[in-house]
Amino acid sequence: MPSSVKDRSIIITGAGRGIGEAIAMGLAADGARLIVADIDGENAKRVAAAIGAEGGEAVAVPVDVTERAGVAAMIEAAVGAFGRLDAIFNNAGIAQTKPFLSITEADWRRVMDVNGLGVLICMQEAAKRMIAQGSGGKIINTASIAGKQGYEPLAHYSASKFGVVALTQAGARAFASHKINVNAICPGVVATEMWKVIDRGFKEEGLTQHDNEAFETFSSTILLGRPSVAEDLVGVSRFLASADSDYVTGQSIVVDGGMVLI
Repeated sequence: MPSSVKDRSIIITGAGRGIGEAIAMGLAADGARLIVADIDGENAKRVAAAIGAEGGEAVAVPVDVTERAGVAAMIEAAVGAFGRLDAIFNNAGIAQTKPFLSITEADWRRVMDVNGLGVLICMQEAAKRMIAQGSGGKIINTASIAGKQGYEPLAHYSASKFGVVALTQAGARAFASHKINVNAICPGVVATEMWKVIDRGFKEEGLTQHDNEAFETFSSTILLGRPSVAEDLVGVSRFLASADSDYVTGQSIVVDGGMVLI
């Protein structure tokens, strides 16, 4: 029997496009009730409207995950709309391509603020609500294969995703007694807007010569013979948000078609 998220109240940050959008559409099709959260409010509205057009239930919420007040308001929006919070996907993130010796303090802080601090704040605020509810919950963070191996020229991005893995493990230990499971998903090379940004950065830094060259080079090592699409992350997301994963916590699950074997 497939994992069930029917009627579960779920927040997805960074749901205005890419992996977050695919997860939102997939879980909505399974009957989840969603907060579609994104720093781009118009994109959030577009995804929520698409879910509604398919008969699903979704509310768009603009949020900057680095601002605690906004994150707290997002949590309250879920409770106000659906009565509770069952799961949160901390998926919002950014990437930047920079050679190791060119990374500045500002670059580091920007990437770390969104990818690290943003995940911390969302975990904290979601856990507070779940503890108050007293019935457990699911926290799912988006890490990366770059949270398993450091990549150059993505050193600061890699460091931020290693941080997400660490927060996932620490959160699992912190919240297990409250029946809150904390896990992470580690995507590989995914055909999304973020990879276009990464690929463009390689070219602008003179590290590649052609459009999509970095994307194609990284993809060439994938055992299953193709790069990922965002929809490849829906199945594991459904599992981690459902009761089927009740005995899984503190794990960072690689979903990359066999690119990184650990």
